[in-house]
Amino acid sequence: MQGGKLMEFGGGRRVKREWQEILPELLMKIVSSLDDRTVIVAAGVCSGWRNAICTQLTHISLSWYRNNMNNLVHSLVPKFTNLRGLTLQPLLDAKSVETIANNCHDLEDLDLSKNYRLGDGSLYTLARGCPNLTKLNISGCSAFSENGIEFVSSYCRKLKILNLFGCYKAATNKALKAIGDNCRQLESINLGGCYNVGDAGVMSLVYGCPHLNAIDLSGTGCFFTTGESVMALSNNCLHLRSLGPLRVCFSTASCQSPHLV
Repeated sequence: MQGGKLMEFGGGRRVKREWQEILPELLMKIVSSLDDRTVIVAAGVCSGWRNAICTQLTHISLSWYRNNMNNLVHSLVPKFTNLRGLTLQPLLDAKSVETIANNCHDLEDLDLSKNYRLGDGSLYTLARGCPNLTKLNISGCSAFSENGIEFVSSYCRKLKILNLFGCYKAATNKALKAIGDNCRQLESINLGGCYNVGDAGVMSLVYGCPHLNAIDLSGTGCFFTTGESVMALSNNCLHLRSLGPLRVCFSTASCQSPHLV
């Protein structure tokens, strides 16, 4: 290679091709075999590559980045105009979430797990800006409340997979009722460690989400979840394939003898 050009010889004729002349279809095939870090580097090779990658890339993970994630989000996200899937690192701030919501209106899959500093305001912003979400992971985001989940469910009605593991303030019976009322396409929900979940909340999912096939109630505690929930799940959720281990009370009168299911 010389001067950034590929030198080819054939039939006595020399042909020069600029890197930017690689067909976008070929470039994206190459990009599909690269890790996410290398994709970011490739986008900086030339304007042609940047335009092709930024307009055609649909999924990217920035979880590998170990420095200031907020700066990276502000710099990169507005350039990727066709994102459908995005995975991020913890310690995002509200401004970064706002950047995502303002630029990724077609986003379907978002992983914000372990961002315990984010509050309900970020959920409000996301719900308004990304109504097409079908998969949302906010596990470990312990500052969210039931109000944030209610708001998300009212805007993101296409949700199919929702991970609320460890969101003990957010996952309440009231929040699950909103999910059951609004997210009729829900297929999987993780409520692990959400000890405020009780029979009423589980029943809302049972009767509101007919396509439910996976629910994790591990760590929800036996004080509010009884055998009624398990029976309702088994009798009404015909697609159910996975039920996480949980301790439930098969007597509503007492929680002295919990059973592991």
